Amino acid sequence: MNNQEKTLRINIGKKIKLARTKASYTQEQLAEKLSLSPRYISQLERGIAFGSATTITNICKALNINSDFLFDDLIKNEKPLLNNIEDTKFLENYYKLNDYNKNIANSIINELLKIQNDPKYLEHS
Repeated sequence: MNNQEKTLRINIGKKIKLARTKASYTQEQLAEKLSLSPRYISQLERGIAFGSATTITNICKALNINSDFLFDDLIKNEKPLLNNIEDTKFLENYYKLNDYNKNIANSIINELLKIQNDPKYLEHS
């Protein structure tokens, strides 16, 4: 396996994990739903294993995602959407929040962006 394929597997795994987290499934719950082992789900999420077309299709159905979400980087040959652990962890944690706390987080992020783009702030950074 070359580096590009390894990176592709890792990025797809991150997206599977993100979609699983958003769907509020544990690895065990997803594995049961798909008649797979939790160990295999873990291997998919870490990019160690790569599922067959049938497995990937079933994962997409179980997680209510489109395959484009998983393969968009490959198709467009672009930089991965989730290019580091911090991006992935942030989104996983965000999806665990209830709607009230998501609104608070969005408000805080919007305020931080305003401050970051404020010329007064830029003069001092």
